[in-house]
Amino acid sequence: MSLSVNTNAGALIALQNLNTTESQLQIAQNQVSTGLAVSSAQDNGAIFAIAQNQRSQSSALTAVTQSLQRVQSTINVAASSGTTVSDLLNQLKSAALSASDTSTNTASRAALNSTFTSVLSQIKSVVSNSSFNGVNLIDGSVTNLAALASTDGTSKLTVGAQSLALGGTNVTVAATQSITTVTLATAALTAVDTSITNVNNALAKLGASANAVQTQITFTGNLQDTIDTGVGNLVNANLAKESATLTALQTKQSLGIQALSIANSSSQSLLSLFR
Repeated sequence: MSLSVNTNAGALIALQNLNTTESQLQIAQNQVSTGLAVSSAQDNGAIFAIAQNQRSQSSALTAVTQSLQRVQSTINVAASSGTTVSDLLNQLKSAALSASDTSTNTASRAALNSTFTSVLSQIKSVVSNSSFNGVNLIDGSVTNLAALASTDGTSKLTVGAQSLALGGTNVTVAATQSITTVTLATAALTAVDTSITNVNNALAKLGASANAVQTQITFTGNLQDTIDTGVGNLVNANLAKESATLTALQTKQSLGIQALSIANSSSQSLLSLFR
């Protein structure tokens, strides 16, 4: 048996093994605590770079979704107000039709005109108060509204505005229209009928735009979920496996410490030779 106080080979080997275990234990502890197998470029530079690029893509898709949702809300407000305008036009038609009846006396026609004028004011109020996020799709102030449809900003989903302002291309009834005479009432009735048709067509277009935006929102959400899942597959740790590994390494660490202690104590046996 050869013993040396200058070199303790057993202790050196035990220390090397313990250091290896400590390094493995640190990795396992980091994965369990973060839930990530790759949490930095130091863990795996290539995988980390791919994951970061995809995280950027996912973040950009969040911005796209928010843009689409703002446009969707703007359309919803416009469509809701447009439905109200359609209902009010039906009231205008009833009043104009009654006023165009030659059997209606002057007093009754004056009362109908008062109702007609009041409904016109309501339409004007509804249209002017149909903004969302500062955008009004039915008052004629804008021609269209665009939402982001891609993460690089080059693709847009455009929604056409549908003006429902009085005296416009869709609602041809003028804000000053009256039905105080049979002739005026007859002219108003024609304008109202045209307006009803135009408004309902405009609502159909808004509805189609709303469906297109919702389809894009659904697609964007699904794409983002797919990307997030892909990133998880790249970087997430298998916690069940790592927990088992952690337990094993902790046990190995304890045994390594004991082995190092035993190896260090072997040199003490030299002292017995001098007793």
